[in-house]
Amino acid sequence: MSLILNIESAIDGCSVAVSDEGRLVFHEEDQSTHNNAVSLGLLVDNALAFIDSHGMKLDAVAVSEGPGSYTGLRIGVSMAKGVCYGRGLKLIAVPTLKLLCVRLLLTEELPDDALLCPMIDARRMEVYSALYDRALKPVREIRADIVDRETYLEYLEKHPVWFLGNGSAKCRDVIDHPAAHFIEDVMPEARWMFPLAEQSFNRGEFRDVAYFEPYYLKDFIAVKPKKQV
Repeated sequence: MSLILNIESAIDGCSVAVSDEGRLVFHEEDQSTHNNAVSLGLLVDNALAFIDSHGMKLDAVAVSEGPGSYTGLRIGVSMAKGVCYGRGLKLIAVPTLKLLCVRLLLTEELPDDALLCPMIDARRMEVYSALYDRALKPVREIRADIVDRETYLEYLEKHPVWFLGNGSAKCRDVIDHPAAHFIEDVMPEARWMFPLAEQSFNRGEFRDVAYFEPYYLKDFIAVKPKKQV
């Protein structure tokens, strides 16, 4: 079994959680700020203080690997690496789109043939998305979609599809299909990482702390601010 520190900062806000043998024992979040560098550092310090004060021995750090915000992912991975280096721990990467599905799978009853389509908002009508079955086996790979009515039609004609995440709201009117279901308030949170992190730990699926990079999916493009008149 394992004691894992889970770190999430892929979109807006950030959160941390500690799981002990697949059971959540600590969770804190800060969704009120965009300054993840400061907020996440405080949350990680609180989590480590909890671990140390209870005489626990940390085995690994799990981090939400992306896709998502370039800055948020970079901060989260840097923080996770720092803890791994400082305490000699293993590093686990949790795919952010799979993470979005966990809460729904643990709290809702879905039909056997249901598909899940987690969506992370990119820009305009673009989202980062993938399709999974109820066992979180990939049905379609992760990609950046510019969403129109045809984008997911082949799946909607055969399955009920649950679209979830902060990218799903802008797609509701465009997709407009009777088999489409939308859950817009689902965000990636550290407290839902533990099933995926525990699974990776038990399988020995660890990342190289020195060379691991977030899964950005697309290269970062800097936008120059408009000049103020």
